[in-house]
Amino acid sequence: MYFFLSMLSISETCYTVAIIPCMLSSLLTPHQPIYIQGCVTQLFFCLTFSINNCFLLTAMGYDCYVAICNPLQYSVIMGKESCIQLASGSLRIGLGMSIVQVTSVFGLPFCDAFVISHFFCDMRPLLKLACTDTTVNEIINFVVSVFVLVLPMGLVFVSYVLIISTILKIASAEGQKKAFDTCASHLTVVIIHYGCASAIYLKPKSQSFLGQDRLISGTYTVITPLLNPIVYSLRNKEVKDALCRVRDKSPSPLSEEVVEGLFFHFVNKY
Repeated sequence: MYFFLSMLSISETCYTVAIIPCMLSSLLTPHQPIYIQGCVTQLFFCLTFSINNCFLLTAMGYDCYVAICNPLQYSVIMGKESCIQLASGSLRIGLGMSIVQVTSVFGLPFCDAFVISHFFCDMRPLLKLACTDTTVNEIINFVVSVFVLVLPMGLVFVSYVLIISTILKIASAEGQKKAFDTCASHLTVVIIHYGCASAIYLKPKSQSFLGQDRLISGTYTVITPLLNPIVYSLRNKEVKDALCRVRDKSPSPLSEEVVEGLFFHFVNKY
C-alpha cells in the first residue's frame, strides 16, 4: 500500500508542477503568452501523469482486493516485482495515450487568434481553436477517455463488489470495521478523482461549457492532490491521536512511540 501511495504522490506532484506554476503566473499576469513548444510539453506531461494516476488507483484497488479477499496469499501475489510491474505499466499506458492525443491535436491547423480560454493547455480548449473539422480528433479523445476512465472505474467497481461481499461474510462487527477502514481512504480518493475527470472528459461536446470546465479542472488539478495526503493520513492511528491532542489542547507530550510513528509515516508517504 505504501509503495503505491509513494508512486501516487510522486505522480501527482509531477502533474501539479506541470500546471500550477503556469496557472499562478497567468493569474498574476492575465493574457500571458505561451510558446507552442511549452503548450505541447505541458499537455504531454499533464496527460501522462493524469492517466498514470487513473491506473495507479486501479492498481491500489486490486491491492485492497487481494489484502481483504486473499490475505493468506497477499505476500505472494503482491510481491515487490508485481508492484513494480503494475506501477511501470501505469506509466507506460500514460505515456502511450498522451503521445496519441498530443500528436492528434497538434497536427491540426490553428486559427490566427490563438487564445486559450483556460488556465493551462488542455485538449478541449485547444480543439476549439482549430480551423478545420475536428470530428476525428473528438472521436480519438473520447475513445482514449473511455479507455483511461471507464475501464479503470469498471475494474475498481468489480474489486469493491468482491471486497464488500467478502466483508459481509466476516462474523464479527470489529472485523468488518477493520476491513472497511482498510479501503475507505482509497474509495474516497477514487470517487473524487474519477468523478471530476469524468465530468470533464466524458461529457458530450454539446454540453461542454468552458467556464464550468475550468471550475471542475481547478478542483481536479488543485483540490484533489491537496486532499489525498489528508485523506490517507487520517486513517493512521498516530495522526488521529496527534490531532485529538491538538484539538483538546492536552498538555501531555506525545509519547516516544507516537513521535517515531509519525516520523516514519510521513517519511514513507512523502
